[in-house]
Amino acid sequence: IKRPDIIKRQINDPIMAQFFGAPPMAFLSIAGGTILFGDTLFTASITLIISWTLWIIGTISGLLTAIIIPYKLFTKFEVRDDGAFGGWLMPVVPPMVSAAIGAMLIPYIESPALQQTLFYICYCFFGMSLMAAFIIITLIWSRLAHSGTSGSARVPTLWIVLGPLGQSITAAGALGAIAVSIVNSPLDKYFGAFSVLYGLPVWGFAIFWSAIATLLTIRALKRNMPFALTWWAFTFPVGTCVTGTTQLALHTQSLFFQWAAMVLFGALIVA
Repeated sequence: IKRPDIIKRQINDPIMAQFFGAPPMAFLSIAGGTILFGDTLFTASITLIISWTLWIIGTISGLLTAIIIPYKLFTKFEVRDDGAFGGWLMPVVPPMVSAAIGAMLIPYIESPALQQTLFYICYCFFGMSLMAAFIIITLIWSRLAHSGTSGSARVPTLWIVLGPLGQSITAAGALGAIAVSIVNSPLDKYFGAFSVLYGLPVWGFAIFWSAIATLLTIRALKRNMPFALTWWAFTFPVGTCVTGTTQLALHTQSLFFQWAAMVLFGALIVA
């Protein structure tokens, strides 16, 4: 606020601009935390006011980020052929987080019609982010295949790929669980089934990508990869895999996914 010239410089930088997707996700994640634990500090009405306010701020700013940053990428920024990196996912992931946290807020709406409306809007957020993320992941794969990995501080951003994967499983699971009480039959069962039918193969790809990212990270460390703020990517994206695996455990009642969720949570704590 005191130095708007810094913000202007960052939003016009092809690398830094991508990370403007982080503040919306911060608002949204705290909105979710407030729903879960706010009642221990505030009255129920204040908890809801805080949660809805943060969700609305995060959702609107996230939609703006998801549109404006790619637009600038397509029209303003100069990008090299090997310019695709995990940070490109940052501006398009917030709508997926809005979908997951929106599912947590739906039960607090009194009108059944409004509940269904928000439910379907959250699914639109889910698709909006999912399609963009898969396109970008394809570009990252292409860059790695054609240009390799530099071994620089950019390598940790490969872990950001886990963000939209894990978050999409989380969102699909949360929406599938709430569908039972607000969506007319037989659609409610289809949404519940979709959360598993979608979540299982994407979870498999997330584990596959984790193995690749681990090998590339070890390779980069051997080449003296420097510390940088990009190292945060070792944590938050893994966290979405924890929540996604937990959703699969809840929907499938599988001991395998229950243990997998705990193992991934342990890995998150270590990271």
